[in-house]
Amino acid sequence: MSGGLFQINEPGESQAKEKCETMRVVGIDLGTTHSLVATVVGGIPRCLPVDATGERLLPSVVEYFEKQPLVVGAQALADAAARPKDTIVSVKRFMGRGPSDAEVSRRFTPYEFASQSGPVVRFRVAGGKEVTPIEVSAEILRRLRQRAEEEMGGPVDGAVITVPAYFDDAQRQATKDAGRLAGLEVLRLLNEPTAAALAYGLDKRSEGTYAVYDLGGGTFDISILKLTSGVFEVKSTGGDTALGGDDFDRALAELFLKKLGKSEITGEAQGEGRRLLQLARRLKHELTDEETATTMLDGQAVTVTRAEFEEAIAPVLVRTGGPCRRALKDAGLQPKDLDGVILVGGATRTPAVRRFVRELFGREPLGDIDPDQVVALGAAVQADLLAGAGPREDAPLLLDVTPLSLGLEMMGGVVEKIIPRNSPVPTGVKQTFTTYADNQTGFDLHVLQGERETAAQCRSLGRFLLKGIPPMPAGMARLEVTFLVDADGILHVMAREEVSGKEASIDIKPSYGLTDEEVERMLLDSYEHAEEDVKTRLLVEMRVEAERILQATRAALAQDGARLLNAEERAAIEEALARLDAAEKGTDHHAIRQATEALDHASQEFAQRRMNEQLGRAMAGRSVGDVESRLEK
Repeated sequence: MSGGLFQINEPGESQAKEKCETMRVVGIDLGTTHSLVATVVGGIPRCLPVDATGERLLPSVVEYFEKQPLVVGAQALADAAARPKDTIVSVKRFMGRGPSDAEVSRRFTPYEFASQSGPVVRFRVAGGKEVTPIEVSAEILRRLRQRAEEEMGGPVDGAVITVPAYFDDAQRQATKDAGRLAGLEVLRLLNEPTAAALAYGLDKRSEGTYAVYDLGGGTFDISILKLTSGVFEVKSTGGDTALGGDDFDRALAELFLKKLGKSEITGEAQGEGRRLLQLARRLKHELTDEETATTMLDGQAVTVTRAEFEEAIAPVLVRTGGPCRRALKDAGLQPKDLDGVILVGGATRTPAVRRFVRELFGREPLGDIDPDQVVALGAAVQADLLAGAGPREDAPLLLDVTPLSLGLEMMGGVVEKIIPRNSPVPTGVKQTFTTYADNQTGFDLHVLQGERETAAQCRSLGRFLLKGIPPMPAGMARLEVTFLVDADGILHVMAREEVSGKEASIDIKPSYGLTDEEVERMLLDSYEHAEEDVKTRLLVEMRVEAERILQATRAALAQDGARLLNAEERAAIEEALARLDAAEKGTDHHAIRQATEALDHASQEFAQRRMNEQLGRAMAGRSVGDVESRLEK
């Protein structure tokens, strides 16, 4: 096998420079709790108001009615407790997920789901209408687009939309589809931590190595970035796509129930669960500045202290620590090597979060740019650059990374990693493969994502076939496979058989994503089972090689053994074949290797005789001059 790395131009760059300099472009932070839209005015990014009062934060809530237009934003949030089934809150946590995912059945989730089967979550809302998370998100994006057009005095020509760094292929594709459905040309999907660092880097002219700790309403990201002379290089990334401030609300709601002496909520279908979550969110905000907060529940005054709240959310904070330590390890760094820690996301306003981050990284975190706005501001800067607003000496180069490895299934079920995790994107890798069997006329290409060494332990992203290859001996076909990951983190795979010129390709667009447990398990398993996985891979590879040699040797014996071997030589080869056949059925890859080498030694003279005979037939009737003239050509 052979592989080569080649450079891919920044997607959208060449097109953007051809466009008019007066393009209206925006950056959008499509958040779990709130969403924002920003643009660059006079070289300075600013968030735009989303309503007549000048509010910059749009609640990411959509309310559906049977016979009147839907409502997005603050009014929908106000109605959420009264109409829990028809008001979709925190839809981002459902993006790219299937009905079987854990998020669908979480406690305090009041929605009516249309089906428990199929690839996509569907909410059943007023009038029996079914909507997907993509459609709900599109309504939020459409509202932001409309407000931006009102403020900017014309149609929006393009948008950069931010996503959690740990969003997988399905979640990214779902976000991009929501943008298109909202009437937006999505210039790029930008990782939220990268957007935050972009805002800090341009505002502070900072250089160095930074950790971006991004704890939003529904997702957590940690990224290690190196900022040098305008180059933003993401060294590593990690996180959890189902962990955030919403979990603080749930923990506080559970505390309410405990104080009321209840083990279960009652009247959830009528909005009791939603009401508890809304009360929890209000008290959470109060406890940011106050030591105690009180609310009325079931006619009782319930008081919660900050200490009680911090104890309730401690398990959530602990869950953010593992990805942080892994991200540092992947980047080859210790906390002392960092120049700063940037806080992003509304949940980082909580004093316990800031204290946890300070203890984890051993330094006071930075939070002087509004953590709610910093992602949208960075996205606006990137949108401005992609729109070709003119050459700028301080224009940054963004080098993001892939969160998980991408590869192909090989013979025996092992995985050949084409693009390792934490590889900079956009990127492209070419690798050449060949056939295993004689007269093979096609390839079944199985694309995988994950860190384990076998296909069964990785996630399947898609399959496609390359057919019509002319029959050739094993090893003669040359299959060139190209993996391209664009700047949005979306994978495109192409395959071309070089002898026949046959081609096939696939854009990986899975219809549902990884659950948070699956993402976490992939990385943990890759560490915990590293030695075991290497042994498994070696065993599989040696078995595949042994099977190939057994078949080739038996075929050669059947064809030429009687003519080219005496009885003693053939007996030695047959004995070596039997030993390798027995070893191949075992689980000791060392034994298989030794038996393979023994068969190679026993059949070496036989192979040499066959080669000499074939060369003799090829040279028959030709002079040395003929051969020399052919070689010169």
